[in-house]
Amino acid sequence: MTTYLNPVLAGDRPDPAVIKVGDEYWMTYSSFESAPGLLLYRSTDLVNWTYEGPALENPVGITFAVDIAEVDGRFFIYIPFIPAPWSQLEAPSIYVIHAPSMRGPWSEPIDLGIRWAIDPGHVVGEDGTRHLFVSGIRRIELAPDGLSTVGELEQVYDGWRYPDEWVTEAYALEGPKLFRRGEWFYLVSAVGGTAGPATGHMVIVARARSVHGPWENSPGNPVARTQDASEKWWSRGHATILPGPGGQDWWMLSHGYENGYRTLGRQILLEPIEWSEDGWPVTASQDIGGALAAPSGAAPQAASSAFEDDFSGFRLGERWTFHAPSPGEAGRVSADDGLVVSGKGTGPGDTSPLAVIVGDHSYEVEVDVEVDGGEGGLLLFFNDRLFTGMGIDGERMRSYHGGRPTHWREPAPAAHRMTLRLRNDQHIVTGWYRVPGGEWVRHAIRYETSGFHANTMGDLLSLRPALYAAGEGSVRFRDFRYRPLG
Repeated sequence: MTTYLNPVLAGDRPDPAVIKVGDEYWMTYSSFESAPGLLLYRSTDLVNWTYEGPALENPVGITFAVDIAEVDGRFFIYIPFIPAPWSQLEAPSIYVIHAPSMRGPWSEPIDLGIRWAIDPGHVVGEDGTRHLFVSGIRRIELAPDGLSTVGELEQVYDGWRYPDEWVTEAYALEGPKLFRRGEWFYLVSAVGGTAGPATGHMVIVARARSVHGPWENSPGNPVARTQDASEKWWSRGHATILPGPGGQDWWMLSHGYENGYRTLGRQILLEPIEWSEDGWPVTASQDIGGALAAPSGAAPQAASSAFEDDFSGFRLGERWTFHAPSPGEAGRVSADDGLVVSGKGTGPGDTSPLAVIVGDHSYEVEVDVEVDGGEGGLLLFFNDRLFTGMGIDGERMRSYHGGRPTHWREPAPAAHRMTLRLRNDQHIVTGWYRVPGGEWVRHAIRYETSGFHANTMGDLLSLRPALYAAGEGSVRFRDFRYRPLG
């Protein structure tokens, strides 16, 4: 019997949206302030996922939880965008992109005119009409082509109320995902808040014979919830329930924080679903922290692996994305004996660094940095207010921790080129540097980063290795290396 361990896709990949297309599954997740956004992954067994490309080259705003739909052979991704300093949005707004296949090409975003709503969930009703359910839970009809709306949002479901003594972040009814099985429509949603206490976020289910309701709650709610902070996976929620390979078994994909590693963000979890005699989905395994039986025919789960990047075939999205980019940010980079990045801002916080999602508890990253009139370096970056690492400007080494320059002046030589290395060993961060032809020198100060997470900053992101180029001039990066430890 083939088994697997959660997560099935490691690192910060919150709010998974999944669709089954023939014998394949396609998935994306909230990309927030990263661009390109909506990175697409494909699988045949729900356990092993392969990156296929971005669906959203130019986000209109901060990209929240989406839904994927197929109608008459055309594919749609419904996207909530949140205002950002660089965007033209004045309120949370829902858009749509569409394509002839999941591989694209994807259209530019189309404004549906829906304001002050997030988390769209698409469904085709029993009469063939199309609808979006959104946070709240409210519903609006779509035009037959799915590219505009009919009427206004209306409240259609008030959720399931958990006992008041349960420790959660907030009620926060959100994340509707809908599917049809037999004569029933099922509405899967989340309550309890996606951050805060480990026992907050949970999955609930309701059903109706019509998309117009009335909706009845499952007597087994919640379908999934972290009941105790001693469990391996916290804040489980924002789920999609769908048939497995072969169509016999059913599975649920959701997200959750790993106990002790909130720094990695919300990772993608897979668990089996069974059906009660009276037609309700129930989780088949209360504990998803150990080995689980994989879907029939699944290949052995691929382990995390090292990689190197000389940037000769650099493509945004495959590994690297800009954090909080302005429109046209991709114009800052070019491949020329490495990756040349034009400077921006005054330091790591306002420079839109290039970051890569990781899912290992311990790892080492290394890169050759050459500055030409600016400052550049290597970071572990959470957001513009919280990061750690080091950089050079040709005159001195700058050390950063807690999102600001430290008082420590590292006695590194004045140099325009150095190789920098950071090791994150279960939250303990150690740095090294060397000049060309020289020996490695350990940075004098070590840092501890277990608090670099969403509950500290009120920002639903993760700690990621990142490259930054600040100030005037440019920075050339060569030979990036990533190596899991242990």
